[in-house]
Amino acid sequence: MSIRLLSALVFCALACLILASPRPLHAASQPLRIGVLAFLGADAAVAEWTPLIRRLQARLPDYSPTLIQLDHDGLRAAAARGELDFIITNPGHYIELEASLGASRILTLDAGGGRAPERALGSVVIVPRDSPLRSLGDLGGRRLAIVSRSGFGGYQLVWGELALLGIEPERDLAGLHEVGFPMDGVVQALDAGKADAGVLRSCLLESHPDWSGRFRVLSPRSEGSFPCATSTQLYPDWPLATLSHTPAELSRQVAIALLGMRQDEDGLAWAVPADYRAVHELFRRLEIGPYAYLRAPTLLTLAERYWPWVAGFALLIVAWIFYTVRVEHLVQSRTTALREALELREALETRMRNAQEQAEHLSRLSVLGELSGTLAHELNQPLAAIANYANSLIRRADNQRLTEDAVREAASEIAGQAERAAGILGRIRAFARKRTASRELSPARELVDEAVGLFRGMLAQAPQVEITDELPPGLLIEVDRLQIQQVLLNLLKNAWDASRTQPTARQHIQLHLDIARDRLQIAVRDYGSGLDECARERLFESFFTTKADGLGLGLSICRSIAEAHGGRLVSAEPDETPAHGRSGALFILSLPLPARDPRNT
Repeated sequence: MSIRLLSALVFCALACLILASPRPLHAASQPLRIGVLAFLGADAAVAEWTPLIRRLQARLPDYSPTLIQLDHDGLRAAAARGELDFIITNPGHYIELEASLGASRILTLDAGGGRAPERALGSVVIVPRDSPLRSLGDLGGRRLAIVSRSGFGGYQLVWGELALLGIEPERDLAGLHEVGFPMDGVVQALDAGKADAGVLRSCLLESHPDWSGRFRVLSPRSEGSFPCATSTQLYPDWPLATLSHTPAELSRQVAIALLGMRQDEDGLAWAVPADYRAVHELFRRLEIGPYAYLRAPTLLTLAERYWPWVAGFALLIVAWIFYTVRVEHLVQSRTTALREALELREALETRMRNAQEQAEHLSRLSVLGELSGTLAHELNQPLAAIANYANSLIRRADNQRLTEDAVREAASEIAGQAERAAGILGRIRAFARKRTASRELSPARELVDEAVGLFRGMLAQAPQVEITDELPPGLLIEVDRLQIQQVLLNLLKNAWDASRTQPTARQHIQLHLDIARDRLQIAVRDYGSGLDECARERLFESFFTTKADGLGLGLSICRSIAEAHGGRLVSAEPDETPAHGRSGALFILSLPLPARDPRNT
């Protein structure tokens, strides 16, 4: 076994020990997977990023950091499958992953030694020492060795410089020789005569001690304090980026841990994220990565390529334009008249809709106005109870008989009575509020119970309301809750007005809920004086009323609400006639059931 092979085996063993062994026994097994673009090969990647793994092991003992070396395609695929938590890659590859996978940089590598994070990466084009090529403009018709077409420092930066010179690599070069990773394969391709020039990432050439005796740099640039040879302008260094599924707290902990690294102490350092707009501008100019859509052929390009067909098509268009202009002239006047008629119709519909909403609001206020005379009695009871308990506390305090249990009991009763009063006012305020109609799925029984509760809560001596429920459990209807409650409250109020002068036995109200012909039916029946035939025929006419102080709008608006919901509101003759004579009145509200609710089948 040669010494060189033995050294390589020892290096790999040490790297494995560094990445796997030195982890405290109490460390948790939460994975922290970092994918890195291994442009110099797996061994070089381990050596370069070992300080990062050490730092994370020391500062995040609850996590188990792992370094995963991949190429461009492998890194993208692993990130897309959710197999990585962080990625370290070149700026160009990061821009692509940012657009396609939602990667977001949190740090930028700080290489030091005169390489600022925002000006740290370039590409150098080298040729053999005896090559006749002197500048990038001489590469036309030559073979160029590159890492791959997706390599940022290994191709795309040089492509950008050639584009500025009017050279399109795919068209004007003799060929692009892709060597793949590691990047040192470019040097080997030049030594083997497989290419006339090669592209390396800046500062990689200087790792070959004898490079100046073997190679020469094309179009060298002076970039201030930048310590390495470069043939291109400089761009930001490699970013450390999170992915869309990376927890925000983990990203914060990793950023804090790595920002504390120092080049002289840890062999690696990081800075806050640099500005990558220069990379975006390069990709936009080359129409690659997230800007590849710009390479779609334009109309001008298609016209130059297919001009005979374009000319014929243009003649057809001109003929069609003359024809359509004539037709347009004929129909313009009719279109204008139709547009004006439609605008007038929309204006009328808007006014009608606003008037309907106003009428509904007034109807609710009218019902509340008729019931509000007894509201004071309902509020008097909780207020009187509150006053009694408060006075009791004062008397106990004066007699020095105030105990903690007495205070707790009185406070509890006061709070309960206050909540009762607030509930009464809250229901009234919600019912009286003016707002735009809005439909939603609501439990039918709950909606009826709310209307009955509001009705009974506003009467000092509320009548008995008997509810017969034959609905399936949890039945839903798609309605405007407030509008349907307005209808029910109006029907209950009418039933009470018709029966409150009757004997006590006839003052109760019956509600019957069932389903008939795929519709919810709510029947409201009273045992009052009933309706004669003439009144029954005109019940739903606007401004017709049988009450001395009525407006005659309640039932008319209620029927409009029912029909707007696709339902009906009718007056029917009760099935049975009591022994005391007339049978009262029966109103039936029917509403369609939403087919998409499985509970309604």
